[in-house]
Amino acid sequence: MTRHFLTLLDFDRDTASALLDRAIQMKRERFRSKLLEGRIIALIFEKASTRTRVSFETAIRHLGGETLFMTPRETQLGRNEPLKDTARVMSRYVDGLVVRTFGQEVLEELVAWGSIPVVNALSDKLHPCQLMADLMTVKERFGTLENIPVAWIGDGNNMANSWLEAATILPIELRMACPEGFEPDPLVVDAARDGGANFMLTRDPMQAAAGAKAINTDVWVSMGQEGDDSRMQSVFEPFQVNDAMMAAAASDAIFMHCLPAHRGEEVTESVFESPASAVWDEAENRLHAQKALLEYIFSV
Repeated sequence: MTRHFLTLLDFDRDTASALLDRAIQMKRERFRSKLLEGRIIALIFEKASTRTRVSFETAIRHLGGETLFMTPRETQLGRNEPLKDTARVMSRYVDGLVVRTFGQEVLEELVAWGSIPVVNALSDKLHPCQLMADLMTVKERFGTLENIPVAWIGDGNNMANSWLEAATILPIELRMACPEGFEPDPLVVDAARDGGANFMLTRDPMQAAAGAKAINTDVWVSMGQEGDDSRMQSVFEPFQVNDAMMAAAASDAIFMHCLPAHRGEEVTESVFESPASAVWDEAENRLHAQKALLEYIFSV
């Protein structure tokens, strides 16, 4: 059986919870193994990256494997080779694919035509690996995810979509505040509602933040979507995470951001550098969550 990870909905509650616990254990033990010894994992990145690339390459090496990093400039992906051809060829060369791309359909086609595990390292629709690290961070800080109020403030982007999926399979309470016209994918919202997720959507960021244990945001203009920064500034300015918003949250609330951050835009310097900021733990946890994920995928 080949295991893939394209979306958090690939996991049920028990599997996701077990992986988060395993990631926390791996972090505590500074875990290393030879699980991937003799195996090569190809990282195919159509978007630039710091944390995703370094954390995955390090995780693979911590498990004894080797990596091959590829961009469109170095592959036929940049020359419009059919994805089904790439999938079948790569399946004969390497043992797995970690893909950072634009369309979710790219990942789905690689799965459909290939015979090796495929991991979604980011698409325009979803960012499930970041969510595993974020959920791990929340669980580390509060000891549980049960009924923990998490606020998402800002753009209804791939991170927001993945938070909705997290709320579908795990017992968090999700509050989302997004400007008009920047809501999460309506199909993802409908699926979360049908799946019994505990969430609310509002245009009032202070309503979402009130009493929350985690205040989470992202850049106002996502990678590849730049172009009208002045309009974004006016639309998103009321959604800036600042001292007043953190004061409305729970007294032990943490601030989270997947990075890179634009200080002075979606978050103030005072919040980003405050004792409440969990961004460095969150960034580190990419490594541990992905080690747990890779162990799960390659242990079959």
